[in-house]
Amino acid sequence: MDLNTISEVIRRPSARPGADWREGDAWLAGGTWLFSVEQPDLRRLIDLTALRWAPLVPSSAGLEIGATCTIRDVYAFTPPDHWIAGGLFATSCEAFLSSFKVWNAATVGGNICMSLPAGPMITLAVSLEARYELWASDGSVRAVDAADFVTGDHQNILAPGEILRRVHIPARALEKRTAHRRFTLTRLGRSTVFLIGTQTPGTSDLLLTVTAGTTRPVRIAFDAMPDARSLGRRIDAIPADIWFADPNGTPGHRHHLTRHFAEDIRRELMAGSPA
Repeated sequence: MDLNTISEVIRRPSARPGADWREGDAWLAGGTWLFSVEQPDLRRLIDLTALRWAPLVPSSAGLEIGATCTIRDVYAFTPPDHWIAGGLFATSCEAFLSSFKVWNAATVGGNICMSLPAGPMITLAVSLEARYELWASDGSVRAVDAADFVTGDHQNILAPGEILRRVHIPARALEKRTAHRRFTLTRLGRSTVFLIGTQTPGTSDLLLTVTAGTTRPVRIAFDAMPDARSLGRRIDAIPADIWFADPNGTPGHRHHLTRHFAEDIRRELMAGSPA
């Protein structure tokens, strides 16, 4: 779509692109959402791809994902064998309601900052206990837990001019066992619910991440594998106003699916837990 209110595109922003931020600005990376709808309030685009941030940087500490890393790059990434949670990268990419052509342009940072309930890069980051590095327009930097970034449907904690620079996934999370469940109304449809459970090898703990069915990610932690009733109670304790409603499902439907799939995940991980 043509954005007929744009008067300027900054192709070579400074290394700290938020310093010159003003009302009517928007960050441009993949642009797959930006150019899909009218943007009457925008006057200027700031192209982040010119900064050439490294897309994926593995190390002994974990994995750093640059905000402008494309979904295609995430899908093509081959993690080390001991990062047994690495299968979640492809799984999360495949949860996109988009074609491979969109994967070539859409970015990790864009999906996270859109902050939609069904954003699969949000699910991936929260389930793997990621932290986000945020750059403010005054030059300051802060780090936040991925679980605290999205606050509601299309809402997050970013201040005006603040930008997501990178995602850091710790090695300890990448070494966890995983199980996931996802439901859509159609085979290639938007996620109605998307759940991921992780477990530390050699333990019986459980970290359950609930997304798509809720307006913000919900992470539920147990030091030891709960029984079905305890798990169900924790899901029932999710506040009623957090359950999402759209044409893909009512809050009640999503609550029911979450309870059902959470038990599937519990049983799958319990089967591989130490005695």
